[in-house]
Amino acid sequence: MSTQIRERAGRGSYDAVVVGAGPNGLTAALRLAQADLSVLVLEANESIGGGARSSELTLPGFVHDLGSAIHPLAAASPFFSTLPLREHGLEWVHPPAPLVHPLDGGTAAVMERSVEATSELLGGRDGETYHRLFGVLTEQWEKLAPTLLGPPRPTPHLLALARFGVLAIRPATMLARGLFQGEAARALFAGNAAHSVLPIEQPITSAFGLLLAMAGHTVGWPLARGGSQRVADALAGYLRFLGGEILTHARVEALRDLPPSRVVLCDMTPQQLVRMAADMLPAGYRRKLERYRYGPGAFKLDWALGGPIPWQAQECVRAGTVHLGGTLEEIAASERAMARGEHSERPFVLLAQQSLFDPTRAPEGRQTAWAYCHVPNGSTFDMTERIEAQVERFAPGFRERILARCVTPPAGLERQNANLIGGDIGGGAQDFWQFFARPRAHHVPYATPVPGLYLCSSSTPPGGGVHGMCGYHAAHAALRYSFHHR
Repeated sequence: MSTQIRERAGRGSYDAVVVGAGPNGLTAALRLAQADLSVLVLEANESIGGGARSSELTLPGFVHDLGSAIHPLAAASPFFSTLPLREHGLEWVHPPAPLVHPLDGGTAAVMERSVEATSELLGGRDGETYHRLFGVLTEQWEKLAPTLLGPPRPTPHLLALARFGVLAIRPATMLARGLFQGEAARALFAGNAAHSVLPIEQPITSAFGLLLAMAGHTVGWPLARGGSQRVADALAGYLRFLGGEILTHARVEALRDLPPSRVVLCDMTPQQLVRMAADMLPAGYRRKLERYRYGPGAFKLDWALGGPIPWQAQECVRAGTVHLGGTLEEIAASERAMARGEHSERPFVLLAQQSLFDPTRAPEGRQTAWAYCHVPNGSTFDMTERIEAQVERFAPGFRERILARCVTPPAGLERQNANLIGGDIGGGAQDFWQFFARPRAHHVPYATPVPGLYLCSSSTPPGGGVHGMCGYHAAHAALRYSFHHR
């Protein structure tokens, strides 16, 4: 394979070789190409994108997202915002409301684009509290976003970060119950916090709830017209414009077999790096990588539907994302069961209905839907019935509209994307320790003890999500320490 890659490459040696063409690998390559370096990206799969790919998974003409579907962090990415991605085919579609969280009885909590509108809908004391909390935080967004989407480092905006941090470090259940009195506001916050893929009684889960709500009110929760694949394709298009090369069907078994280069950046998790570079890594560093902890897995469903989901709460038709989990207490119980190695009878389900706002996703009169729940890492339990029961709970008649489904358990996710170890979509557990130490505690977490070898995956700060900032910061480290760029 190494000979085949070298024969297919456009030149004999490169300034940089990037292994993996997910959003972080492509972003790392882009940043290096911007510095006028020669870059080669190698992707094992037939298509680029990693966690940002799309395909006809169910029936012809129905476009489904294999990984991520809704992209608040891509819209928030400080690096993506500097790139001409629209010129390379990326168009964001913003549903009228970023998020709706239905409750039993046909009511729903709605996160509108504006803090004011969301507060008015919550009403009463909870509305006032919401306005006071997120009014201040969203005003600080421009100061906070670069810090929150980067490695731990000094910042000139310490006061803004301290305001956020004193809330973010708390368990989401504690913060929600301390701030809000009503079921709707508590559930809305709990659903956002559950994106942490942790029991929401754990410290730092509030950070996820706060960050995602802030993003919703500042940049929205958009989807990519035509599918999430367009995100990766736009990054690749700009990379090629800058002279970068991308090879697909280029599986790398060992880093020693790569074409000659000054640096290698790996969009992979610690387990894979150990496998590909074990003989190159010092024993102490290798042991730290081997101790790196992966998080729970995801069980994913994609549906081709005969029509829109028949939501009981009509507010749901305004949102690209619908959180199905009922009350804060139910969401907490679901995520607690997952952490114990169990499978919740009523799982917290994250659902996206892209085709309501992007007609390119399905034939006329038809719809698509995408959903997943959290399960123990490597789970083999079939959650199809339980996920569909949660949808049916809030949308009676949903099952009658299913034309076809694609079931993707944790092992299927890992087959699609080798970075999703045991179905872990976040690149590793993001609990209190690994929130700050990914993949180890170090002032340059992207660097390895091997000169010129860097990690650029979501197993480095700031962690999971399609934002490219892991790749950006890894490339910045390579430019500084290997190429001595300022």
